[in-house]
Amino acid sequence: MDQDGLIAKLRGRPRLRVGIMGGSFDPIHIAHLVAAEEALMEFQLDQVVFMPAGDPPHKHRRLAPAEFRYLLVAVATAGNPRFSVSRYEVDRQTVTYTVDTLEHFSRLLPEGSELFFITGADAVLDILTWKDPARLLELCTFIAATRPGYDLSRLAGLLEELRAKNPGLAPEGRVKVLEVPALAISSSMVRARLAAGKTVRYLVPDAVAELIEKSGYYASGGATT
Repeated sequence: MDQDGLIAKLRGRPRLRVGIMGGSFDPIHIAHLVAAEEALMEFQLDQVVFMPAGDPPHKHRRLAPAEFRYLLVAVATAGNPRFSVSRYEVDRQTVTYTVDTLEHFSRLLPEGSELFFITGADAVLDILTWKDPARLLELCTFIAATRPGYDLSRLAGLLEELRAKNPGLAPEGRVKVLEVPALAISSSMVRARLAAGKTVRYLVPDAVAELIEKSGYYASGGATT
């Protein structure tokens, strides 16, 4: 669903609970979809909006083209009516930070709605490196998707440090931990298998695997490194 369709779908519905799942999705894989579905159920979300990054500021390697990654996410999520895909970051001509995206959606959604940002636990632990982290915690609740047994002991200290730097901020309760099934799948692992000529069947949706094979991206010597 493109941005106009997403706006039309959300308009007029009061007090929504919307999860934004951001990432490069290079490429999207089954663990992304499992985490989104778990967040949808656990936090009673009305919709999970997948947000493929256009020019992410924290990536230091070349990504597959944004349009291609957007297409992969679109086909991967097409079968779930409570999953949507936004072009907001893909269509922006400048580097987009998470706080920019959340500011945009906070204006888009009906009054009284709640925003949740779904990301991996490792990304939450880097929260202090993101642009305007205090504003991020004002705009949304973070859902830290993690596998059982992942060590999040540093999280309390990071939030306390953030509070010390921002008097009046109450970060408690703004980061929720969500344990998801221990699927040892990552985009880097998928890319490595593809570059080595190995199959990724059952690691990514079938439609995604077919598009990747036809495109030639991720093959050895292909578009990404």
